[in-house]
Amino acid sequence: MLIVRPEAETDISEVGGWYEDQVPGLGEEFLKALDEVFLSIEQNPGLYARVHGELRRALMPRFPYGVFYLPRSDQILIFAVLHTARDPRIWKRRSRTRR
Repeated sequence: MLIVRPEAETDISEVGGWYEDQVPGLGEEFLKALDEVFLSIEQNPGLYARVHGELRRALMPRFPYGVFYLPRSDQILIFAVLHTARDPRIWKRRSRTRR
């Protein structure tokens, strides 16, 4: 089961809105690509690289964003959906505070 933390929901909303403001329909394309990444994570949580301890990052195709998540035996926690150029302290801090 995939659980998207509130901070990641905010990331998704802000990024989707920003893309939609740039080009109508692009926000929807971002969300569709994100859904595909979520499905891939759910089907094979160990597929993507570890970036910090057990925390993993799945890179999105076409968009310069990473999905940061922590696989557990019964669930997968999504901590952040952030631009790859963002300060890594953001996703590290989130993963430590809410496990």
